[in-house]
This record gives sequence, structure tokens and C-alpha cells, in this order.
Amino acid sequence: MRSLVLILAASTALAGCSLAPKYARTELPVPPSLPVGDAYLRQSEATLPAFTYRDVFQDPRLQQIIVQALANNRDLRVAAANIASTRAQYRIQRADLLPQVDASGRYTYSGGGNGTRNTVSSGTGNTGTGTGTGTGNTGTGTGNTDTGTGTGSGSVVSSSSSNSAFSVDLGTTAFELDLFGRIRSLTSAALDRYFATEAAARATRLTLVGDIADAWLTYASDQSLLKIAQDTAASAERSVTLTNARLRGGVAPRTDLRQAQQVLFTAQSDLAEQRTALAQDVNALQLLVGAPVDASLLPASIEQALPTVATLPAGLDSSILLRRPDVVESEYQLRATNAEIGAARAELFPKISLTGILGFASTSLTSLFSGGAFNYSVAPSVSYPIFRAGAGIAGVAYSKAQRDAALATYDKTIQTAFQETADALARQGTIADQLKANQNFSEAALDTYRLAEARYRGGIDTFLSSLDAQRSLYTAQRNLVATQLVGASNRVTLYRVLGGDSTLEATAGGPQPVTMSGAPRAETN
Repeated sequence: MRSLVLILAASTALAGCSLAPKYARTELPVPPSLPVGDAYLRQSEATLPAFTYRDVFQDPRLQQIIVQALANNRDLRVAAANIASTRAQYRIQRADLLPQVDASGRYTYSGGGNGTRNTVSSGTGNTGTGTGTGTGNTGTGTGNTDTGTGTGSGSVVSSSSSNSAFSVDLGTTAFELDLFGRIRSLTSAALDRYFATEAAARATRLTLVGDIADAWLTYASDQSLLKIAQDTAASAERSVTLTNARLRGGVAPRTDLRQAQQVLFTAQSDLAEQRTALAQDVNALQLLVGAPVDASLLPASIEQALPTVATLPAGLDSSILLRRPDVVESEYQLRATNAEIGAARAELFPKISLTGILGFASTSLTSLFSGGAFNYSVAPSVSYPIFRAGAGIAGVAYSKAQRDAALATYDKTIQTAFQETADALARQGTIADQLKANQNFSEAALDTYRLAEARYRGGIDTFLSSLDAQRSLYTAQRNLVATQLVGASNRVTLYRVLGGDSTLEATAGGPQPVTMSGAPRAETN
């Protein structure tokens, strides 16, 4: 027993060896800071403070929709199932670090055999005695003795014997001593893939929140476009009525009536299109939420929704991109492939396995656990592949190639994150000027239309001037709404590309940290 304990302790001490290359995070393949300047509204060189989606999306109605989506969205459920799956795979792999101990109990019974023999004896006097013996298959038996007067006779009856055996064993079979870190490297790779899956789930949640905000804002803009189409249709209908009256009075030509009708029909067509768009916006929002959305939670216009989306600061250190979930996922995938190199290298070395059994065996249940019934055995074995036609070396080369591909993917992910953030900051730096210009243009177009219509009604200008002014106003108002939507969506994009919502996981009921029953929670940036 002591020998078995010593062997297991020695194997545990030697198992700390690993042939995996030491992982070191590479330098960021992007400039040290995000772009700043006139197009980027440089505000500070400080890093981005911690923020949550509630800090960015401040409308309580939108927050309520997001909470509902985090509880019901099916993509999040798929992501949670993937996390549970990879966590279970890690635990399966980690189990190979410890011996598998099996217990067994056994009871056996054997018996049988018979023998007969007749004996005749003579005696003097009143009593005669007779004895005899008989042999069977498995033992001997003593015959009965008859007594009687005169001649006595004796006979031997059949006899049998039986054996019973009891045993209890506790042992491990083919436990690999991880002297070269093969199992430990595979376990490390499985843990890193678990964390990568968790980061992918955070990316899914982050994208979901951004998509919901975009859908909510799109509905707001379509509401504003619907209102513009309704106002334009009402104005065009008044123009048609006025022009038709002037036509009947012989003041206006028939072309004026037809031109007024063109504006009316265009507005009516846009009105039908906007009603369709609103219905589709609701459908898209309900798909993201995974449940019906209360109409009272929807915005009335883009003008109302735009101020509720906060603007994030520019002038940020590019290392902030390391906390984006997709970057974290890519880094853990890189770590996993790095660990798999160690497992491939360990395949080139001998495998040492240990088989050990200890137990009790006795022919009697009452003496099964006595000192004399104890027995044990230990059988270590070593296997080393002599010829594999280069398969082992090729396995190491394959793992290194996978690591190189993961490294390139990691660099590309960071570069893509940098480009997306830089584009969003560039849009943020210019959208305010564009929005102000469109607002001024819309106000000028409205004033022009009012003056042109008044001059037409007064008979000073032709109807063509009023018609052109009305068309310009309609286009200007629609462009203003589109610009407002771009500005709001840009703030959503900044939230998404910078990533790192510190309370998103807790709100979504995300995966819990793995404790002693799983693994220590890795540190993420």
C-alpha cells in the first residue's frame, strides 16, 4: 500500500513539466493611439472610462427592451449552450490528469461430487457393528454404523463438499503519468477554448444590444418620415384643391393641376411605403427581443430619440481594443493552439502508464477484512513508438502551423477593430457639422416654400415656383431625418466597436466563474 502511495505522489510531482512554448502577448499591430484631429474631435488622451449600455442608451423605454431581449433572445440561448458544452469538454479533458479509480466486489461459490460404498460385517452376540468409507468426486465421507442382534450390516451414504470465495478490490487501470505535460497541455488548451467561447458569447450579447438600439432608432426615423409624408400629402392635397379651383375659374392652366397631383401622388406612395417600413421595423425588433414588444416602448420620432443616445469620448489609447470580446476570443484561441504544440511535442516521448490494484480476498465473509486477507499489486508500463513514419514530427509541425494561423487571425482581428473604431470616430467628428447644415437647409427650404406659396396665391409667381419649393422642402426634410439617424447610429457603433460593457454579462445571466469544481477564471482585458 505504501509503495502505491509513493508512486502516485511521485507521478504528481513530475506532472508539472510542460513542453508548450511560453505564451507572450504580441505587440499591437496598430498605431499606439486612435486617430485624433479635426475629423476625430480630439477631446482627451485619457483612456475610455468604464461604461454600461445604460450610460449610452439613456431612454428608459429602450433599456426595458434591452433587458427583455437579454432574457429571451434565442441567439443568447445558443451562446449559453455553447459555453456549457465547452466547459463540459474542459472537465472531461481535465479528468485525465487524475487516475480513474474503480471499485469492484465479487462472490463465487463452487460445489458438487458424490460417492457410495456398502459394507457387510458379522458380529458375535447380541450386537453387531459395521463401518465403511466412501469416496466421491470432491471429498471423502464416513459411512453410518448400524447396530443390531446377530449379524450386523453397515452401509455408506453419498457425501458432497463446497467452496465459497469473497473479494473486494479498489484499483486504477492504465493511468498515464504526465511526465512530459501532454495531458496538462491538452487541458490548458481546453480551458482556453472554454474562455474563448465565453468571450464569443459576450460578443453576441454586445452585438445584440447594438442591433436593438439600431432597430429602435430606425423605427424612430421611419416615424418621422411617416409624419413628413403625411404633412406633404396634406399640403399637396390643399394645393390640388386650390389649383383645381383656379383651373375651373380659368385662372390656372391644366398643367398646374397635373403638377400638383404629381406631388400628392408621390407623397401618398411614400406614405404607404413608410407604413410598411414601420411594420417591418416592429417585426425586426420582436425577432431580436424574442418576444412581443409593447407599443408604448417605441419612440415617436427621431428628434425625440436622438438626444437619449450619449456620445462616447474620442482620443483613446488603442490598447482599449484588447477588451473587445472578439479580440479576447481570438487571443484565447491563440493560447489554445500554443498549448497544443506542447501536447504534440510530448507525443514524441515515451508514455508511462500505471496499473494498481489493492483489495481483500477470503473464503469467509466474516474474515474478509482481516489482515491476512489484504493484497495489492502495482504494474507500471512504458510504451515508446519506434517507427511512425514521421507522424510525430508532422504533428508538431501541424500544431505550429495552426499557432501561426491563429496568430495572424489575432493580428487581423485587432487591425479590424482599429479600423472600425477609427471609422466610427471619423464619422463622429463630422456628423455634427453635417447635421447642422441639413437643419439650416431644411429651415431655408421651409421658408422658401411658404414665400413661394404666398406669392402664387397672390398671383405674383407661377405655380412652378411653388411646386419646386415644395419638392425641395420634402427632400430637405427627408435628408435631415436620414442625417439624424446616421448620427444616432454612429453613437451605437462606437458603443459596439469599443466593447467592454462591464455589466452586460451580469444583466444577461451570463456564465458564472468556474470554481474549484471547474477551473480558475482567467483574467481578460
